[in-house]
Amino acid sequence: MELIPSSGGVFEVTVNGEKIYSKDETGVFPKSDAIIAQLEKEKGA
Repeated sequence: MELIPSSGGVFEVTVNGEKIYSKDETGVFPKSDAIIAQLEKEKGA
């Protein structure tokens, strides 16, 4: 996992270069359990 600082309130989560979540696109900051669930889904894919 790598944290890459940004500005402007952008929060994105990527796995192996593929974006799995974007606060900029949804307008909502995710809850940690939602991100964990998505990471587990990507791991099983």
